[in-house]
Amino acid sequence: MYPFRHYRFDYRELLKLGFPIMIGQLGVVIVGFADNLMVGRYGMDDLAAVSFVNSVFNIPILFGLGFSYGLTPLVGQSFGKGDTRQIGVLLKNSLLVNVLLGFLMMVAMGGILLNVEHLGQPAELLPRIRPYYALQSVSLLFVMLFNGFKQFADGITDTRLPMYILLGGNLFNVIGNYVLIYGKLGFPAMGATGAGLSTLLTRVLMPVVFAGIFFYGHRYRRYRSVFRSGAIGRTTLRKLVKMGTMVGLQMGIENGMFSIAGVMIGWLGAIELASHQVILSVSTLGILLYYGTGAAIAIRVSHFYGRGEIDSVRRTVTAGFHLMAVMAVVIGCAFLVLRPFMGRIFDAPPEVCHIVSVLMLILLTLQVGDVFQVTYANALRGMNDVTWMAAISFVGYFVLALPLCYVFGFTLHGGIEGIWWGFPVGLLSAGLMMMGRFGYLTKRKGTHE
Repeated sequence: MYPFRHYRFDYRELLKLGFPIMIGQLGVVIVGFADNLMVGRYGMDDLAAVSFVNSVFNIPILFGLGFSYGLTPLVGQSFGKGDTRQIGVLLKNSLLVNVLLGFLMMVAMGGILLNVEHLGQPAELLPRIRPYYALQSVSLLFVMLFNGFKQFADGITDTRLPMYILLGGNLFNVIGNYVLIYGKLGFPAMGATGAGLSTLLTRVLMPVVFAGIFFYGHRYRRYRSVFRSGAIGRTTLRKLVKMGTMVGLQMGIENGMFSIAGVMIGWLGAIELASHQVILSVSTLGILLYYGTGAAIAIRVSHFYGRGEIDSVRRTVTAGFHLMAVMAVVIGCAFLVLRPFMGRIFDAPPEVCHIVSVLMLILLTLQVGDVFQVTYANALRGMNDVTWMAAISFVGYFVLALPLCYVFGFTLHGGIEGIWWGFPVGLLSAGLMMMGRFGYLTKRKGTHE
């Protein structure tokens, strides 16, 4: 074990890569909050429609985001070897695959739209749900295009440009919401439909701006010629689909654990369900910090792994684990300080405030599992070991966590607190299994050097 000063350079490089990713995601969260606030002030029926549609679209958007993550380690490994040509070919093939997936998701979600009246929503909300839903469906194609460009830029360590485009797009969306929801500058007030139109325009604008910079700016000029001359290849497409599908499944499995547990909590009553939603909103703070650092770990690991520098891979992951642990302590202290006030911040009734106060203590233990899981999942992603990563996630979240949620919550009559105790067990189990897999791979690679 090296002294901490040995990792100073790694700390600095991980933070330099990860910080712009954190800021970009923070902008997305803030704008999501602003969307709900602005639509809510227009009308509660519009807010209900938007909330329902957004919850439905969480699944394809998160899967699409995870699918696009498959490009980052492949680009990162080529970048580590200085293989500019392969990076251009990977981007070209990735954009094609992302567009095809975006189109398939758009068609699939359109099929659900045709049957939306069978999803159990109040009839009076359907005239507001349908147009907003349709606009969200069309936007999936452009979300996947932007994801392709963003993961390419992340893979070559240019994490700042995606941050600037995300923040600019979010600002554009807030202005568009103001104009189209409330009917300003001569436009009619459109409520939820206005919010959907603003989101669509923003999601079209962001990949257009990125494409303009890529094809006409100086920033990426060395990748342009190989992008244009590079071939669409079956082998490359197959590799991208395999990588993307496994990462998308891993993200979907984790999100699915919380979604299925949310259904269980709904069996307990509205108060418990409201408490669950409050805690999930609070946990976003930790996810933002971990997400940025985890993405930086995957990028740095892919560079070293592409060059066959296994000792540097180990050092990067250890440094990332240190940073995650420090973040977990800071986040835990913040949660402890805010714990007595958190329910009131959300203007929740006393019964919800009491449950939230208890769940905040369980949320503290969840940070330990997050540190292990995020660190080693991204280490495996950087090493292309995504099939094992997805399999371990399934075991940790579905085979261990969800049955424990049910046993603790219902068999042992623990209620919502019992259900929530299943999460730390699942996350920590998955994280430890991923750590073991990482240790096995690096030991085997190191032996073969």
